[in-house]
Amino acid sequence: MKGFFGMGVEGGSKPMNLGNLLRSAHSFGASFFFTVAPNYDSRKVKQSDTSDAPKTLPLYNYATVDEMVLPKGVKLVGVELTDESIELPSFCHPLQAAYVLGPEKGSLSPEMQARCDFIVKIPMKFCVNVGVAGAIVLYDRLISTGKFPARPVNPRAKIVPLPEHFQGGQLLRTRKDQN
Repeated sequence: MKGFFGMGVEGGSKPMNLGNLLRSAHSFGASFFFTVAPNYDSRKVKQSDTSDAPKTLPLYNYATVDEMVLPKGVKLVGVELTDESIELPSFCHPLQAAYVLGPEKGSLSPEMQARCDFIVKIPMKFCVNVGVAGAIVLYDRLISTGKFPARPVNPRAKIVPLPEHFQGGQLLRTRKDQN
């Protein structure tokens, strides 16, 4: 899979959910993790982050949305239940993305939503905890941008494997003079 992604949370306050989200981001191959205005005990986060992600995954903590700095070219994708949000199954994930989720008992702040390039929602009847929501978003990214064969049209059909990648010879392009 080309590209990279990061995962973050704004205003997270439940350390077990935050640790779960951190572990999921690490497991799905995140390049970095960030928090904005967090309110948690980092020692308790370690209890549910059994992968010990901070040893191998860069972590960034920002006090405010204005302080938040993302790598150049990264599109910020908010995960929030709003009427205007794009439903996740219809969303085309950017190759360079940072996903941000809101706090457990609240929403992404208006400032964070204004910073987002896209806002997506998981089509559900009600919210799930931040760790589960993050895992769903990352799984959707994996299956929609990964190198997987298309799903068969019925459960009994065989999966048709992807053809082997073929790289052709060098292609030289020259500029045509425009005289």
